[in-house]
Amino acid sequence: MKILVINAGSSSLKYQLFNMDNDEVMAKGGFERIGSGTPGKFKHSATGFEDKVTMVQVDSHKDAIELLVKALLAEDGGVIKDMKEIDAVGHRVLHGGAKFSGSVLIDDAVIAAIEECIPLGPLHNPANLTGINACKAVIGNVPQVAVFDTAFHQTMPDYAYMYALPYKFYEENKIRRYGFHGTSHRFVSAEAAKFMGKKPGDSFRVITCHLGNGSSISAVKDGKCVDTTMGLTPLEGIMMGTRCGTVDPAVVKVLIDTGLTAAEVDNIMNKQSGFLGVSGQWSDHRDILEQAAAGNDRARLADEMFEYQLLKYIGGFAAAMGGVDAIVFTGGIGENCKEVRQNIGDRLAWLGAKVDPEKNSVRGVLRDVSADDAKVRILLVPTNEELMIAMDTRDIVSKL
Repeated sequence: MKILVINAGSSSLKYQLFNMDNDEVMAKGGFERIGSGTPGKFKHSATGFEDKVTMVQVDSHKDAIELLVKALLAEDGGVIKDMKEIDAVGHRVLHGGAKFSGSVLIDDAVIAAIEECIPLGPLHNPANLTGINACKAVIGNVPQVAVFDTAFHQTMPDYAYMYALPYKFYEENKIRRYGFHGTSHRFVSAEAAKFMGKKPGDSFRVITCHLGNGSSISAVKDGKCVDTTMGLTPLEGIMMGTRCGTVDPAVVKVLIDTGLTAAEVDNIMNKQSGFLGVSGQWSDHRDILEQAAAGNDRARLADEMFEYQLLKYIGGFAAAMGGVDAIVFTGGIGENCKEVRQNIGDRLAWLGAKVDPEKNSVRGVLRDVSADDAKVRILLVPTNEELMIAMDTRDIVSKL
């Protein structure tokens, strides 16, 4: 079975084509600056061919889908001979609200539900719908599956997802914690359980740390999410590349009272804060570490804030679950930054965690980096959200 995975953003589109007989990535690529009226980068990689990078003006997601179809069929870089070889399309969809606790076959009712969630995901959900409609227009009547970022977190108990606001705002406006990065948290928590020899039904408490430009942490007990750091939107939780993370809500009013509009405050908190805001220059954690080592005090502050917040959430989730068996690091920072894993492990000695520096000197590979005598295991688990989407799509379509 061949499955095309689509991740449509507001002005971008990424894709991967999987052969699910062996989980092979046959081709992948992406488009930038869709609809901008200016040329953007189109990168296409295919097994057995050299990577191709071209600058093309793409006016719509439908045009992007048409171009990727041509790339998949081309003599140079193509990996299929006919679009009928594609059995299904899986889509990453940001927000499913409380309607979806799992992936679903897309039909008119699902599309309507995704539309209903646009107020909760105003930037991403319309783009996701555009990708769905574009695939239907270009590829034809093949099954399409929606895989929601929020779905994995729908097992949280009400006392974990509710905010202490007047209850009517939950009933009328659906204001509550939803959580994000759910596909990644589900994938790495399952991989961690498998790696540690756990079987379905076995007790297993794991804290999954998806750390990158966007970061979130989840508490997963016996395969189900019981809490997570992101909330109504991806802004809540630990500080990130350009997002502030959790702050006193009164900060919003104080900033508005300085003359800023609500939209400007939202922009500041989402795009000008986090590592960038504290350091004043750098949103990439690699740059933060490099500048901190060179003596830049604000870069040092940003890094220490990040690790301190990470510790607080891990400690809190461990307490909430009555202990923890493993702590997983994934995402761009989690998989590649040995310093963060080492520092967190060293400061969690009270919990029974301990990192072996030699084992920890790796990047992007599945590994237990704990010392042999550690009671709580520290695991590096590379995430693969696209494969998770493809697996869900295969499982749903194979039952049709």
